[in-house]
Amino acid sequence: MSPELPVPGTAHTTAVTMPAWKRKSTLVLLMIVAALAVFGTTTQTWIHVAIAPGEVATTDLDIPGNKAAVAVSALALVALAGALATTIAGRVARIIAATVVFLAAVGVIAVALGIYADPVTAAMAEVGAATGIEGQASEATATLFPVLAAAAAAVLAIGSLLVIWLGRVWVVRTKYDAAKGPSAAKSDEPVDEIDSWDRLSRGEDPTA
Repeated sequence: MSPELPVPGTAHTTAVTMPAWKRKSTLVLLMIVAALAVFGTTTQTWIHVAIAPGEVATTDLDIPGNKAAVAVSALALVALAGALATTIAGRVARIIAATVVFLAAVGVIAVALGIYADPVTAAMAEVGAATGIEGQASEATATLFPVLAAAAAAVLAIGSLLVIWLGRVWVVRTKYDAAKGPSAAKSDEPVDEIDSWDRLSRGEDPTA
């Protein structure tokens, strides 16, 4: 038997499936996880300080990232908000949000690597607050967490660049689609899980 051919004029739509790494859901999740990872590192010890080394009474001080680098915590929250915004933004707004995420990631990398390169300067304020003596002699060493924060921020930056580049081909669904008839809901453009969820919430069949 010969294969059945579609009848001319009959609506016949096939959804094009994107590779996983190009999907909106994948990239947005990547940015969210990376931003949370950056924020998570700030709750850990970034700098270990030995105050007045060589003396009989040597005091140890552990400085977490949210005190050694307040800016990193703030930038991580900005990046998280930007990543969440890309899920509902249109094309232009998505580019703006992804650009904000990228700039926040670059800021995290710069601050984290700066602390890792010069922990003594980064710890100076906390050492002064702990001892009450400005310029107290100390030996400060950075832990691995600033490097981990920079690595997570690098992933965040890559994800935001992919959103800017690949977001041009993502389907943008609006509340006006339903008014344009069934043909507006059916498209040969690539779809992903977020688009399918948007269509389902409007009462449409995402598998159609």
